[in-house]
Amino acid sequence: MGNGGKFEERARARLLRAEAWTLAEIATELDVAKSSVSRWVRDVPFEPRPRNRGASGHAPHPGAIARAEHEEACKTAGIERFASLSDDAFFAAGVALYVGEGSKTNGTVSLANTNADVIAFFCRWLRESFAIDETRLRGQLYLHDMLPLQPAHDHWSAVSGIPQSQFVKPYRSKPSGGRMRAKHQFGCFTVRYASRSLAREVLGLCSGLLYSSVPDPG
Repeated sequence: MGNGGKFEERARARLLRAEAWTLAEIATELDVAKSSVSRWVRDVPFEPRPRNRGASGHAPHPGAIARAEHEEACKTAGIERFASLSDDAFFAAGVALYVGEGSKTNGTVSLANTNADVIAFFCRWLRESFAIDETRLRGQLYLHDMLPLQPAHDHWSAVSGIPQSQFVKPYRSKPSGGRMRAKHQFGCFTVRYASRSLAREVLGLCSGLLYSSVPDPG
């Protein structure tokens, strides 16, 4: 799975810790190991106090309302700023996405994510930037075995535009202790395109993007 999911979990854990959640409560909420939570939040000040979790009959905490409003304002501003991308900007954005989330294994152009928008963007970038053979695209689902498979396959086929007949056998995982939370009800989806030449081209573009930001020592 890509690093995006871990980043989101880490950020969420730190926010909950700042709101006085215990390590055990955070681990249960995020369905992760308590030891991971401990590492993520060890520098977050913690002071036990009564907690308002938004239960029925209780008004939302003013801080939570302010955060939600700020997040929505930032999202709106971001959408407006990137409402229209030039071809060059779109291409560079796709390369940057691959630098962070794509597989670096030789022979395959591959990206995995739980975010449908990320998968849709990657598929669009792949199709519009390269002359690919649609029949060689493959999709694979990573999903907890307590969640239904077909709705997830329907979801990711619609998002990626890849027919389910081109999906390979899904990986069904079992929750590792605690309560299994369906925060990713459709699991993690991987898009793969097997082509050594295209993989080399994409990795070359990744190197070019990274090196372009390094100052010339001369």
